[in-house]
Amino acid sequence: MPVRAFILTSLLQISFFSGIMDKYQEQPHLLDRHLEWMMTLLLDIVRDNGSPPQLVHLAFKFLYIITKVRGYKVFLPLFPHEVRDLQPVLDMLVDQNPKDPETWETRYMLLLWLSMICLIPFDLARFDGNISEEEHTRVPTMDRILAVAKCYLVVSDKARDAAAVLVSKFIVRPDVKQKRMADFLDWTLSMISKSSFQSMEGTVVMNGMLQALAQLFKHAKREDCLPYAATVLECLDNCKLSESNQMVLRKLGMKLVQRLGLTFVKPKVAKWRYQRGCRSLAANLQAQGSVVQSQMTTVAANEADDEEEYDIPGEIENVVGQLLVGLKDKDTIVRWSAAKGIGRITGRLPKELADDVIGSLLDCFSFQETDNAWHGGCLALAELGRRGLLLPSRISDVVPVILRALTYDEKRGACSVGSNVRDAACYVCWAFARAYDPTELIPFINQIASALIIAAVFDRDVNCRRAASGTFPHGIDILTAADYFAVGNRVNCYLTISVYIAGFPQYTQPMIDHLVNMKINHWDSVIRELSTKALHNLTPRASEYMANVVLPRLLPLSVGTDLHTRHGAILACAEITHALCKLAEENNRYKFIKFTFFFTVCALIEKLSLSKMPFRGEPVIGMLFSHQLKFLLKGRLQQVLEGLKQVTLISPGNVSFAEARRDALIAIAKVCQTAGVKGEGSQEEYVCKDNVAQIYAMLLNGVTDYTTDSRGDVGGWVREAAMRSLMEVTLLLVQNEAELIDANICKQIMCCVAQQSAEKIDKFRAHAGSVFLALLHFDHPPIPHIPHREELERIFPRSEKETLNWNAASEAFPRITQLLALPAYQYSVLLGLSVSVGGLTETTVRRYSAQSLFDYMKKIQNDSSALESFCETLLKVFEDNLRNDRVSVPLLTMLDQMLANGCFDTFTMQENHPFPVKLFTLCKEEIKRSKDIRKLRSSIGVFCGLIQFQGDMREKVFFQLFLLLCHPFPVIRKTTASQVYEMLITYSDVLDPAIMDSVLTILSDTNW
Repeated sequence: MPVRAFILTSLLQISFFSGIMDKYQEQPHLLDRHLEWMMTLLLDIVRDNGSPPQLVHLAFKFLYIITKVRGYKVFLPLFPHEVRDLQPVLDMLVDQNPKDPETWETRYMLLLWLSMICLIPFDLARFDGNISEEEHTRVPTMDRILAVAKCYLVVSDKARDAAAVLVSKFIVRPDVKQKRMADFLDWTLSMISKSSFQSMEGTVVMNGMLQALAQLFKHAKREDCLPYAATVLECLDNCKLSESNQMVLRKLGMKLVQRLGLTFVKPKVAKWRYQRGCRSLAANLQAQGSVVQSQMTTVAANEADDEEEYDIPGEIENVVGQLLVGLKDKDTIVRWSAAKGIGRITGRLPKELADDVIGSLLDCFSFQETDNAWHGGCLALAELGRRGLLLPSRISDVVPVILRALTYDEKRGACSVGSNVRDAACYVCWAFARAYDPTELIPFINQIASALIIAAVFDRDVNCRRAASGTFPHGIDILTAADYFAVGNRVNCYLTISVYIAGFPQYTQPMIDHLVNMKINHWDSVIRELSTKALHNLTPRASEYMANVVLPRLLPLSVGTDLHTRHGAILACAEITHALCKLAEENNRYKFIKFTFFFTVCALIEKLSLSKMPFRGEPVIGMLFSHQLKFLLKGRLQQVLEGLKQVTLISPGNVSFAEARRDALIAIAKVCQTAGVKGEGSQEEYVCKDNVAQIYAMLLNGVTDYTTDSRGDVGGWVREAAMRSLMEVTLLLVQNEAELIDANICKQIMCCVAQQSAEKIDKFRAHAGSVFLALLHFDHPPIPHIPHREELERIFPRSEKETLNWNAASEAFPRITQLLALPAYQYSVLLGLSVSVGGLTETTVRRYSAQSLFDYMKKIQNDSSALESFCETLLKVFEDNLRNDRVSVPLLTMLDQMLANGCFDTFTMQENHPFPVKLFTLCKEEIKRSKDIRKLRSSIGVFCGLIQFQGDMREKVFFQLFLLLCHPFPVIRKTTASQVYEMLITYSDVLDPAIMDSVLTILSDTNW
């Protein structure tokens, strides 16, 4: 098979096999029964001398894929390790090129195989024969293997990891240990000393050396490593790996430090540790009870204290100190390694020293420390508890720390840190529940359970909620409602699950207190709003506590200096007040509630007024008006409307307050419905002839809100609310005082909604369409003064009111473009269509809107008056929106398409027709001093399209295109040249044939 074909086939086979094996990533143990036969088949190819090198490399790639999924520790024992394999494998490994990037899997698997063969129980000198007599230059097998290991410890690929495994298996052999261990350690330490983690080469070398040392101190016997441990620790101290930016180096350093620490102390498990039960099920069943077991454990611990004096070397203090520093590392994997080291070493220390370690560990939990220290401390506490090294006498010191960790949340800039701390705190609780007898935890069980419940329901992060939904009283009942999947939905947790859990009395008050103390002042506005809604739902569970304790606590917070706290407290006051009112009505206690919370809400308003708090249109105001403060509208309607008007206005400082403008527009409609309509009434009490124009002006102004921020078109929320409020106010007026709706207002309403019905966002177009049809077809009584009602009812029959799918561009735009024939709607619809037709991307909206527009233009080609009217309107839209990029840029794109589709061919027969002349002037004005690439590229198409019109303007168009050919931006020069080339080919009559070829050559050959 040709080499190229073999490579392509190999890549396909590897991809196919890798796809199969990847399916076993989550449950790799399912492969165990197949590993042996797969390895046998692949190694048969390797052992076959007739196999070409490419096939051998392919077999090793397949072996690596299996090893990657299952892990080398499980796969390693399956390698054949017969004496006859040693020389072939070693020779094959020596023949490899360590720098070949295509065959690293071969080298990796050969090194693992060799590490298994090294375990053969024969002295390696037997494989050498009598070297001095046979061949003086022949290298002993021991030195060959060591040379291979050293060679691959300094490479940058995966083979380095396998070389470290080889070292750990090879150096600990009795024959190698005596002759080469000291030299190898000297070489390793010298390589570390000469390398620097500041360079990439030094990082690679140090990585290999640290891996080799860590593996060696893990697998070698303690008595063999102890003479060298102090020297290695000193060298490691001099490296100062904690200052390195390489996470892997810091992790390996931490791993090596803990293994050095385990080398310094005897491998004896501390007898003073806390033990819950026995490993034997029969022994546990025969126990007389947990109290007896606890007593036995205590006695055993006391006896163990006097049993033996530990001889602890001084280096242990250095090791523990480094591990404690590692708990504060910036990377989780380093902290986790340090936590495991703390647990392992503490288990070999005397009781007094172990208690000192725990005391130092608790220092990580001060608020001067970072979230990294808190997280590392929690991991270490969990390890100590899981191993029984945290005695019951220390639980009283640890539990308050864990309770604080369960709610740890520190704001950093626009977000917060601490989710990993809360997750680790849940792990500590999990470890404690399994490590200690229930009688030991009884004094703390309510505190821990309440904190876990709160974390499971109210934590911001889903992984923390899932981690906390564990063990607590009523666990079965609660976990049925708050299982792993249920707590995945945050809204469901706050508004539904919390209410169920609050039904258990011991959790009700802690949950409420947590929301009030920790969540209504949260940095995330979504959490604040959910918390106040949760308080609303929890109010029936503890109405007296809410009324007598929570509300008095919230009122001072509502006028505080912190904006988050003030916002949350106001919302909470409103929600709780509303809930208490509903509860009172259900229980026939309305009279009491009316007077009690009348004064509560009045106090809130008074404090807000005295604090001169700037009004931002929070939803709470609308809520208070709707449910508790109707009396405030009487005699103050104009004042309220004026305040809401200020919120709806856009200024440079409040562009991003789209939610406030949206809620203010919704509130205007609600206020009008609450106040009622009376044509001749006072504007301070009713919607009347004196204020109806003002109300409509505010709502119509909202329909023009196109503000954007990092969240996108936030003005769409405002436009949607404005259209809904326009409909509600109009229907309110027509049902009470229809004469308040004059013809001009009605025309403005219908035109604004028609414009929104022609725009590009499906959601807002559908909302506008439903409002448009609701106004058109309302007949109780019909809305007066709707322009062109008969034509509209023909275009939008009443029978299709419910079936017309405004979300589908293919259905909506063919109807909307028919409104272009109606003079009253032409300007607004064309304005909306401009944004849709000239949209940024080729979407279905752009396709169907453009096609509908072109179809309309074809219909009016022979109707000169209709075409003239359309062109005048088009120029008016352009003129009104000069330099308004939201409209002008897509409008230029739409004009380019219309010119290319021959929509204005009628005017090409007349010289100096006013339409193309005015259009050229507007385009020139639009791009003056502009650096917007999209705008400039769209204008090039328009200028090229205008060349088809006869008259003096053609020379001006050429001049403008020449200027664009000299533009500072290369992309503009290139685009201009390309489009001018196409233009000259399309309209060949605009240029003298004698110079046409020269011009086209310049345009095509020049490197613009």
